[in-house]
Amino acid sequence: MSTSSAMDSNCLTLTRFVLAEQKKVPYATGELTQLLNSIQTAVKVISSAVRRAGITQLFGTVGETNVQGEEVKKLDVLANELFINMLASSYTVGLLISEENETVIEIETDKKGKYIVAFDPLDGSSNIDCLVSIGSIFAVMKKEDNSIPSLKDALLSGNRVVAAGYALYGSATMLVISMGNGVNGFMLDPSIGEFILTDKDMTIPNKGNIYAINEGYTHLWDDAIREYVQTKKDPSKGKPYNARYVGSMVADIHRTIKYGGIFIYPATSASPKGKLRLLYECVPMAYLITQAGGLAYDGHIPILDIKAESLHQRTPAFLGSKEDVQEILAIIKKHKK
Repeated sequence: MSTSSAMDSNCLTLTRFVLAEQKKVPYATGELTQLLNSIQTAVKVISSAVRRAGITQLFGTVGETNVQGEEVKKLDVLANELFINMLASSYTVGLLISEENETVIEIETDKKGKYIVAFDPLDGSSNIDCLVSIGSIFAVMKKEDNSIPSLKDALLSGNRVVAAGYALYGSATMLVISMGNGVNGFMLDPSIGEFILTDKDMTIPNKGNIYAINEGYTHLWDDAIREYVQTKKDPSKGKPYNARYVGSMVADIHRTIKYGGIFIYPATSASPKGKLRLLYECVPMAYLITQAGGLAYDGHIPILDIKAESLHQRTPAFLGSKEDVQEILAIIKKHKK
């Protein structure tokens, strides 16, 4: 048998990986494994739909707007329904929070489980028509007392996260996930329909040389953000950073974890509370960045320490390499004096 076929016969799939992680927890019930498998299935179907979107006319809009006032794309609708249906039928969740739904989604009594899942079914959907990478983001949370969650339990802080991840639909489909023991990346092998471990123990460099921010909003930034970005361009302050901004959060965060640097989405004079959503965008990404050895702040405190006050709450976000985030936090603190 050749080396490659020997390797292929023992490839570590996401399902095997999650089962192995479950075995490490003596009191595990298998429900989280079941939940993550349902997400994996939803991601596979969405990936397939994204790949053939142009052919099956899934591009374009359905003439509706979501709770954020954004135009709903056909793929958004499909992705949202897939996440809801897969999770609701997994018998592991009690509540779902989706970017596309104004209120929390309560699961039927006979199907209720103990977990809460917040998700953005199709992040970066404004990029769909021009074939830029898009993705799905999710965070799995659990109450302290392990009982079935109700509506009042929807607004948990990020410290209640037990697993989080994102799917990136790019040149390949990748699922990056953490269950509180580091970050691992799995590439979808379409020939066997399985996610295979390709990026084990992903860690973000302590310092990078890339900054990601939408510089079209420069006129709306406060002085601290302006100063930081200017220092990254100024050769007298050291080697200038490279500017890289996709505008699809999953793509920008994935690059940040792989290469280091910082992703910035600050508050502006037009959006004083920030623009990214806390529960299903910033919390999952903050969890992953932190698990990978980086930092994730709202400009003042760790994003995972923020107690949500509303389902679609927004927040500023500074995520990335430790030294890069610490540098911008120091500048923000200096300007607050």
